Amino acid sequence: MEKETVYDVIVVGAGMAGLTSAAYLCSQGYRVLLCEKGEKAGGLVSSFEYEGFVFDGGIRAFENSGVLLPMLKELGIALEMVSNPVSIGIAGEWVRLVSKDSLSDYRKMLEKLFPENVADIAAITAEIEKVMGYMDVLYGIDNPLFVDYANDKEYLVKTLLPWLLKYQLNIRKASKLDKPINEHLKRFTDNQALIDMITQHFFKDTPAFFALSYFGLYLDYNYPIGGTGVLAEKMLGRIRQDGGSILLDTQIGKIDISNRTVTTADKRSFGYKKLVWCADMKALYAAAELGGSSNRRQRTRIEEQQERIRANHGGDSIFTVYMTVELDKSFFEGICGAHAFYTPNKSGLSSRKLPDWQDRLSERIGDEKAALKTWLAEYLVLNTYEISCPVLRDNSLAPEGRTGIIVSTLMDYQLVKRVKDRGWYGEFKDYGTQQLIALLDATLFPGFAGKVSAAFCSTPLTIESRSGNAEGAITGWAFAQGELPSESRFPKIKQAVMTPIPDVYQAGQWTFSPSGLPIAILTGKLAADAVSDALRKDKPEK
Repeated sequence: MEKETVYDVIVVGAGMAGLTSAAYLCSQGYRVLLCEKGEKAGGLVSSFEYEGFVFDGGIRAFENSGVLLPMLKELGIALEMVSNPVSIGIAGEWVRLVSKDSLSDYRKMLEKLFPENVADIAAITAEIEKVMGYMDVLYGIDNPLFVDYANDKEYLVKTLLPWLLKYQLNIRKASKLDKPINEHLKRFTDNQALIDMITQHFFKDTPAFFALSYFGLYLDYNYPIGGTGVLAEKMLGRIRQDGGSILLDTQIGKIDISNRTVTTADKRSFGYKKLVWCADMKALYAAAELGGSSNRRQRTRIEEQQERIRANHGGDSIFTVYMTVELDKSFFEGICGAHAFYTPNKSGLSSRKLPDWQDRLSERIGDEKAALKTWLAEYLVLNTYEISCPVLRDNSLAPEGRTGIIVSTLMDYQLVKRVKDRGWYGEFKDYGTQQLIALLDATLFPGFAGKVSAAFCSTPLTIESRSGNAEGAITGWAFAQGELPSESRFPKIKQAVMTPIPDVYQAGQWTFSPSGLPIAILTGKLAADAVSDALRKDKPEK
C-alpha cells in the first residue's frame, strides 16, 4: 500500500494535548495532520446542545495553573471567560470559596460537623494552607514554557530567575507529600468520616500534595462563555488557519515503525517524519508494529513498555446525570451556586463500612441484579457529587426561566461493564438516574424531582466509547496499582513526552500522573517543542 501523503508530523488524538501540539507545530510552519477517532475534537473538553440547553460533556471548568491563559495568549486565541466560583456543601452546611481566607470558613464548617475533632481539623487545614503555599509558588507566574523570556531580559532577571529558586525549593517539599491522601490524613485524625468528607471526591490513592492543593486550585477556576467545548473549537480554528490538516472520525489501526507509516481503520496510509501520540496509550502499543527492526536494545525497550502498559489500568471514571429542570437559575444560585461539591451524608463511605460491590456480590442472597441495586442505592446516599449549572455562568446556555444541571459522582468501570455484560445496562442507567434525582430532592433541592422535565446519563462505558480512554478513565492511569507506566515527577516532566519508539512522542493524560487540563496542555507543548527540535536537527545543512 502506497502512502497517500508524507507529513512532517502526524498528531493522533484531538484532545487538549493533541490540539496544543498540532497548533504549535502548525504555527511554526510544519506540515501537520491531526487525526481524531471521534466525530468531534476536544476529548474531555466538550459541550453539546440538547433541546435549547448546553451541557458540558467532560470537564466542568478550567483551571489556569499558569498554563491555559499563557498558551492562549501565545497562540493568539481570544477566549472570553468568567470567574467560576466553587462551593463545598456537607450535610446541609455550605461554604463558598471566594479567596484564600475561605479556608477559615471551611475549617469552621468542618468544626460544626465534627465538634469532637476541632484540634484535628485545625491541623488538617494548616496542612492545606502549607500545600497552598507550595502551589502558589509553582503556579505563581505564567509557566516559562509559554513565555519568550530570551527576548525579555527584564522578565528573565526580575521574575523568572527568582521564581526558579523558589520553585526548586517548593517542588522538593511538595514531592515529599506523595503518599495517598487518606493515608496522609491519618497522621492528623483517626476519624475516618472526617477524612472521607475531605477526600472521597478524589480518585483512589490520589497523592496528598495533589489533593490538598485543590482548595487553592478551586480559586483559579474559570468558565468560557459558550461552554467548555468552545476552547476545542478555537484551537481547531487556529490549526486550520495555519494550514493544518484535520481528519475526524479517523482511527489509527497500525503504525509501521520501520517505514514511519500509519494506516487508518479504513485502510488509508500516511507517512510521517515524527509522530505525536495524544490518545489512549494502550492503543499506541497495540498499533505499533516493529517490523524488521534489528536494533535488539530498542526492541527490548519497546516490548518492556508494551508489557507495562498492558499490565496497568485506567484510573477512576464517573457516572453523570444531565437534567433539564423547570426552575429558574436563581433557585440553584441560592442553594449551591454555579459549581459545587456536595456530600449529603457526613457519615462517609468508609465509616459506614459499605462493602465494595464485589464483596456485596459474594455475600448476596438472591439474584445479582438485586444485590447490585441495593449496593448502588447505599453508595449514592453516602457519596460526594460535583454539581454544575452552566447557565449560572452564561445566560445563553439554557432557555429563560429553566436550568440545565449536571451531577457527577465516581463510578467503577468494572461494575458498569459487568452490568452491561449481564444484559441490564439500560435498566442500570435508569435506576441510577432516578435514585440520584430522588436523593437530590430529599436532601438539597426540595421539590426538585417534580420539576425535572428530562434526564439522561453518561457512564464509564460512555466515556470509553466517546473519548477512546481505556476503562473510561478521566485522569489517565490509576494510582492504586503500584508502579505507573508514566512519569509522575514534576521536575522530570520533559522526559514524559519521550517514548522508546523511534520518532514517536507522547502527550496528554496518559503521559504524566496525576493529570488534568493543565498537564494535557503542558505535555502537548513539550511534545511540540521536542518534535520541532528533532526536525531541525534532522534537516540537512545547506
